[in-house]
Amino acid sequence: MKPNILLVGNLINEKGQLVDNGYLWIKEDKIHHVDTTNPLSKDEDVIRYNLPKGCIILPGMIDIHIHGAAGADFMDGTQEALEIIAKHLPAEGTTSFLATTMTEETSVVHTALNTAAKFKKRSRSSAAEMLGIHLEGPFISPKRAGAQPPSFILEPDINLFKEFQKSADNQIKLVTLAPEMEGGLELTEYLSSQDVIASIGHSDSSFVEVKVGIDSGISHVTHLFNGMRGMHHRDPGVAGAALLQKELKVEMIVDGVHASPEMINLAYHSTGSERTILITDSMRAKGLGEGTYTLGGQQVTVSGDEARLTDGTLAGSILPMNIAVKNMMNYTQCSWSDIVKMTSENAAKELQIFERKGSLSVGKDADITVLTEEYDVLMTFCRGELVYHRKGERV
Repeated sequence: MKPNILLVGNLINEKGQLVDNGYLWIKEDKIHHVDTTNPLSKDEDVIRYNLPKGCIILPGMIDIHIHGAAGADFMDGTQEALEIIAKHLPAEGTTSFLATTMTEETSVVHTALNTAAKFKKRSRSSAAEMLGIHLEGPFISPKRAGAQPPSFILEPDINLFKEFQKSADNQIKLVTLAPEMEGGLELTEYLSSQDVIASIGHSDSSFVEVKVGIDSGISHVTHLFNGMRGMHHRDPGVAGAALLQKELKVEMIVDGVHASPEMINLAYHSTGSERTILITDSMRAKGLGEGTYTLGGQQVTVSGDEARLTDGTLAGSILPMNIAVKNMMNYTQCSWSDIVKMTSENAAKELQIFERKGSLSVGKDADITVLTEEYDVLMTFCRGELVYHRKGERV
């Protein structure tokens, strides 16, 4: 039985308002009370945390595009790799995620999907929760492969997707594809009919082709500016469509490497917090420092904040979510309310799980992140359990 926990400090309530000296009561694995008044009598059995000045309590962050961390990658196809990643993520404030694949040999993809599906069935609260799977590739454009191995790229195929979904036990929630490819629109329509999010990414679509894709069911954009046709004054391309088309939710990797601070700020002025979702797109090197690693069988060198293939191509990121928050606030001067939308609420709504995640609301899962005024993660709770507490901190 989990202990009752009371957090006292500044928080963002379910209406997106900043509340000073609020009280958040965790009972079992749910949020039981969020208000400015103390709900407990003096004799109630509760663990109370009075948070240091400047800290803020947020809904647990949701990363819908992450490949790996701490030396592990979902494409390793092992329960151990998934466990390592899920246990690492609370240290950066992430309490749930979509396990993200990449373009690989079909048999390798099937193994990764099947392993992830089995992992999800195991009940646990002492780590970040896997919400499902993000299938990135193989249905992408060779012209915009980026760090995806071109030799394994395939034309969009409904029957192959059905096989993938069977291996995944219907846990594929989001698919990145290039709708301009032969069969792309047909697959997009099928995904939409199955309530699977169809995301345009690694795509060479023109602006007109993107609009046709939207009519077929595209509703999401994978890592804005990266792996896509950029803006041109005679064709806004995929990037321009992402900024202009209100139907699209837009992922951003806010590490200052995948897009400059100025471009992030420019994009944010178009998308706003209502359409933006912060992601990490991180790979196995996250949390390990500089060195040589692998991604999809390719050598990746990490230097500073960058992870690159031998030819210089960016190969995912090593970005923690709390640093994405820090950068976004510095680049755009957005509010904490905006951050909640971009790190939790928008993803929860898009995945149709807002009834249990995405805000600090009574009755929802007690997925909670506490950040310091320096944007460091002080504490993270996953479904009511304190799974990360920064060493050396007393509360």
